Amino acid sequence: MTQHEKPLNLFATVLTHAAPSSNYRGESEQNRTVLQKIARGDEQYAIVSADSIRNAMRETLAELGFPCNRERVQDEGQLAVSFESLPNPDEYADDWAFGYMVAKEKTYADQMKHPAKRDSIVRLNTAVALAPYRFEASLHQSPANVDRQPRTKVFWFNSKDSALLHREASYTAFQYPLALSGRDCQTNPNWTRGLLQTIAQLNNVAGAHARSYFEFAPRSIIVRLTPKLVAGFDTYGFNADGHWCELHRLNDEDLPAEEFWLGGALVRDMAIERADALREAGAKLYANPDRLFEDLAEAFLGGSDRAAA
Repeated sequence: MTQHEKPLNLFATVLTHAAPSSNYRGESEQNRTVLQKIARGDEQYAIVSADSIRNAMRETLAELGFPCNRERVQDEGQLAVSFESLPNPDEYADDWAFGYMVAKEKTYADQMKHPAKRDSIVRLNTAVALAPYRFEASLHQSPANVDRQPRTKVFWFNSKDSALLHREASYTAFQYPLALSGRDCQTNPNWTRGLLQTIAQLNNVAGAHARSYFEFAPRSIIVRLTPKLVAGFDTYGFNADGHWCELHRLNDEDLPAEEFWLGGALVRDMAIERADALREAGAKLYANPDRLFEDLAEAFLGGSDRAAA
């Protein structure tokens, strides 16, 4: 990239695989565990917050071996984290990518090497279910604790009685948008590649309620690399069948196909004639999202753009 060229910005929408889930629950109503939902038209759809996705990305970064400052503490009886040191975006990938705020700035002023506040360079929005919530739930029973001699050494209990647990569930895929600024990301190419890999391998997205296994890695993904400052397409554009409703807009009169990267089931299920036409127009198509992310990083950071297969 020359000094006169604008850095590219990355806009993407990820569609997950569908699975039954009780992820991201709200406050319980008596013995009923309630999914958080949002209205869309006349229906209610389960949601997962951007904060849960961001936290999972942070933990995935650490799993991939990148230096991270914050770590979740699991044995405190409440949501808790611990930090290795004061925020340092030069030393820690999570401070660089997700930002931070030191509320007691004056207290740590003598130890701070960086500003007390830093915005996140990863822009995320709420994940929304594709299928509406249909008042589905599962019923479970927790056992009673009993004092049974001679086996019991120390009798303890949460409740002396068995309890019925009513848990809302939804069988659905989720879609969520994200954005990265090339100007921010080119300052640290290695950590940017790590960020893209966290999306490719994302799971364990459920905040404090991560009891179910639900992958947030892409079943399908739409990416636009562009010097423009907005995506220019519906970032919640997947319909209930997993079809991207904006696909017809990739043409000479509307959205430039050469700026788009398509991956996953969307490509695998595409008619051969349609796929050939998109490739001819310059779009990059990948049956496997993993391969897309590898090449996408090079193109986003100004490297060579290998041909898609």
